[in-house]
Parts: sequence; C-alpha cells; structure tokens
Amino acid sequence: MGQGLSCRGSHEHGLFRAVQHGDLETFATLLETCPSLMHRTTVYDRHSPLHIAAANGQIQILTMLLNGSVNPDVLNRQKQTPLMLAAMHGKIACVEKLLEAGANVLMFDSVYGRTSLHYAAYYGHSSCLKAILSTAQSSPVAASWGYARFVNIRDGRGATPLHLAARQRQPECVHILLDSGALVCAPTGRYGCPGSTALHLAARGGSLDCIRPLLAWGADRLQRDTSGRIPYIVALKHKHGACAALLNPTSAEPLVWPLPLKVISELNPEAKALLERVLIDANKEREKNILKGTAYSLPSPMHSDVVDDNISEVSETELCCICFEQVCTIEVQDCGHQMCAQCTLALCCHNKPNPTTACLTPPLCPFCRSTIARLVVIQMEESRDDIDQDVLDINGSKISKSWKSRNLNEGDSSSFKGVTTIGSFGKMGGRSSGRITAENEWVDNKQQ
Repeated sequence: MGQGLSCRGSHEHGLFRAVQHGDLETFATLLETCPSLMHRTTVYDRHSPLHIAAANGQIQILTMLLNGSVNPDVLNRQKQTPLMLAAMHGKIACVEKLLEAGANVLMFDSVYGRTSLHYAAYYGHSSCLKAILSTAQSSPVAASWGYARFVNIRDGRGATPLHLAARQRQPECVHILLDSGALVCAPTGRYGCPGSTALHLAARGGSLDCIRPLLAWGADRLQRDTSGRIPYIVALKHKHGACAALLNPTSAEPLVWPLPLKVISELNPEAKALLERVLIDANKEREKNILKGTAYSLPSPMHSDVVDDNISEVSETELCCICFEQVCTIEVQDCGHQMCAQCTLALCCHNKPNPTTACLTPPLCPFCRSTIARLVVIQMEESRDDIDQDVLDINGSKISKSWKSRNLNEGDSSSFKGVTTIGSFGKMGGRSSGRITAENEWVDNKQQ
C-alpha cells in the first residue's frame, strides 16, 4: 500500500508535466515504473493523460497511449473527450489519430452540450472541421443518424455548428459547413437571441466575409428572430454599417447558388470552385454599387481570385456562343458542349422549379437539349513550347478554341430560347430558389 501511495504521490504530477511538454523519455520511464499511471486523472478537472496530450498536440505520446489500449473516448469532469479538446485547440494531427482510433464524434459534453464538430466550428479550425465531417460521412454515424442531420447537429442551447461559426466570424468554416449541407435558414433555440439565423449572428458579429457566403447560399434577409428583428436591424444595432448596407431589404438582392446545380449527379470539384468564384465576383460587383458613395470601405474578399482580363485579345472563335462576351471555361458531359461559367449559372437560374411544389430536375444543355449530368472545367494538354495562338491561358487552365463549329452546328437556334434572354450573368438581379428552407427546425422561445 505504501508503494502505491508513493507511486500516486510522487509520479502523477511528473507524468502530466511530461505529457504536456512532450517529454517522451520521462513519460516512458514513469509508465515503466508505474503502468497504472496511464489511467490516472488530474484532481479537479479529471483530465487523463490522453486529454492533456490531445489538447497540447503531443501526437507521439497520444499515439503511445492509444497503442496502450487507452479508451479514445475517456471523459473528464465536463464530459469532454480528447477529440473535443484536440478540435478546440486545432491540433489536426491528434484529431486525425483519434478519429483513426475510433473516437466517437457523437459525444456531447456537459458544459454546452456540444460535440467536437461544434468546437471545431466555434474556434475556426477548418482542417479539424473537414476531418470530422469526412469521418462522419464514412462512419456508422451516416447510417445511424444520417450525415445531413449530423452537419446540423444542435448543442444544448439549440445552436448548430453553422450558427457558432457565423457568430465567431469564421468564414472558412461557414463555407465548409454550407458546402456540406448546413441549413442556411435554420433558427437557433436559446443561443444568442432566440430564433436567430446564421445571418443574424454574422450581422451581430459584423463579418462581411461570413455574410457573403450565407447570402450566396440563399440566406433570407427578411427572416425574423423571435424579437421580430431582421438581420439588417441587428447590424444597425451593433453599428456595422457596411453589413447593414448589404442586408438592407431595399438593396439589390444577391445572386444565390442555383438550385438545379444541386441535382446534377456529378458536379466536378474544379467546376464547382469556378462557378462559386464567378458567383462571388458577381456579388462583389453588386456590393461595390451598394457601398458606392458611402463612408464604408469594402474589406478584402473572402477568396483571393485575381483574374487576368485578356478578353480584348481573344478571338471571336474562343468566346461563349451564348453571351459572346466571356471565354468558355465549362464543358457539359457527355455531349461535350462548352460555355462560360456566367452563362452556366444563368442557365441553371432560368425557369427555377419551386422545391416545395415541383420535382427537381437537372437543367438541359442549350445546344443539344440533353440532360446535364456532369460539369467539368475545360482541360487540354499543356505544350512544352510557347503557347499556341489557338490556346488561351485563363487562371492556369489552357482552353482550346476548337469547339465553336461543334456548338454552332449541333445546337438548334431554338435551343437558345430562354437562355439568351437572360443576358450577361452579371446583369441578373433576381434571387434564385437556391434558398434552403428549414421547415422542420424547432425554435425554443424560452429566454436563456
């Protein structure tokens, strides 16, 4: 018994210090002397060595503990797991190792009732957020809970990860969550002002970089919280003038991610990134017009996307056959017809189906009227010599101009009805039906 007390009294503090500072030699020596130390915890917080290693990013010690059959979901006093602490502190290597060891992403703590996904979103650790979402998509979570339900999981006060990321001014996490299926118009429960959407919370925080993707994914500027306030009023209250200017219901409505693109079976990642960039550029032009003449300066955009405008040097054969203004960058597969990204978005915004009354159907190719099943960025073989006159370099992608005869010969003139009337994408002013509703979301009217 005396030996046990000696082991407990003289070695515990040294073990926890060794774990915190990554002292492998001391850690190994202490465990060899007293193997039971592996399962000891700190006096008050009940942090295990695994918690301390995860929070401090000590991946080697964490690996040794997991190899020693330590439970990856061991709880501290607040029922937090090592995965929660690793996500909270942005220790991506530890997050990945814990997930590999089978750490449960559906564990809730007793502080705010949050999961590791909430913590990654709240603290803005996008790499941890991606890792957790990726694991959830390929783990039993997707089968038992459903992936969409996990992305929109609520904490003890009714806040989803999207709400937390928007309130904490974490635009990259906001974008990742929206891209993963987060409900953009879902209201909170008791978090913040009850009934707040992510747009309300971004307006309160004054983050234009969070407001931009929320609006682009269909956030409703007119949705009210339980106090009857729209995001515009929230921005005014907290003296965020530039945010209020964009959220003002009398301002031009933003362009949103087109709903038909959501039902295309395979949207190539490169094509999606290009279309999103075009959408952001179009909304940035709208922002300039809204903020023109005001005292509010426009901060740097969410994505740095400088595009060399060489359109004056482009021959007519390289232009999109729909608008005759932009270079073709998107190809429809399997028919092979090509158009610019602006016209692709305009095409998908045209004749928008009502998601509550109509069946969602993918758009049709304007040239051959076949169903668009896949969109890709145009690629071609790189030349080792100087760039040929028939090739234009846009953002590092070589684009061929051998498509014009195919587009013009195969496309019936009637194919352009309803598309050419839209005009340039940058001139579109209407909101598409890309807004995601949250009809089944609950609202807790009780004040905190």
